[in-house]
Amino acid sequence: MTSIPTPAPVIRMQGIKREYRMGGRHAKGDDAIVVRALRGLDFSAGAGEFVSVMGPSGSGKSTLMNILGCLDKPSAGTYTLDGIETSESDSDTFAYIRNRKIGFVFQSFNLLARTTALENVELPMFYRRREKGVKPYGTRERRERARAALREVGLEKRMDHYPSQLSGGQQQRVAIARAIVNDPAFILADEPTGNLDSQMSLEIMGLFQQLNRRGKTIVMVTHEPEFAAYTKRIITLRDGTLVSDVEGEGRDAGRELARWKSDNSLLADGKIPGVPPEGGA
Repeated sequence: MTSIPTPAPVIRMQGIKREYRMGGRHAKGDDAIVVRALRGLDFSAGAGEFVSVMGPSGSGKSTLMNILGCLDKPSAGTYTLDGIETSESDSDTFAYIRNRKIGFVFQSFNLLARTTALENVELPMFYRRREKGVKPYGTRERRERARAALREVGLEKRMDHYPSQLSGGQQQRVAIARAIVNDPAFILADEPTGNLDSQMSLEIMGLFQQLNRRGKTIVMVTHEPEFAAYTKRIITLRDGTLVSDVEGEGRDAGRELARWKSDNSLLADGKIPGVPPEGGA
């Protein structure tokens, strides 16, 4: 019988260490303080996974996110992203990886204030570098791809609005559209609900779940267990090491959003959810 080969992980980290030497460039011996942010971490994620990264302050979450996003390099170990070994990559390769392989979503949205939603989503395609044998996007194709991404996140009626004309949840949807427009290998989300209220947070988690069901690989850094519960897998860091890797609850954000709206509608009518009216059964 011919065996079916197992697909390579989108993300494969082996023995990742990140050390920072404090006390100045020339500090040596007892004068140098070495901070070991990551201590030989192994982590892999396959296509279509939805992983949350948790851990207390100082656990190494931010360091891991920076290395995952090719914003920093490890002191030791290897990081292969979609078949590209990144640890020894030069600045041009890093720029290519960040633009084409990773879709970033940040807590603070990071939208340009003086450009419309559509123009914000077009930005990654402007920065797309010329590759051998690959034709850059033309104006029409760039505009159509941006429109398609905004439709995918439910903002087809807000394309010409500026960030100041959008709610926080809508701004985050624009940021997600910008993250997916180049069809990256994975989406890296850093506390994506940190600046949102309860309803908008559920809407964004529901959107991530929809994208994941369509095959998008997502890694989300969060310190909130309630949001990690919407993912399929939860890894936890402590003191620069991976201390647990467990299956997530995979709670349905869309269903909980509907329940939240129903409960708040009852509260607006002066009713208490779960408590029958006077005289009721």
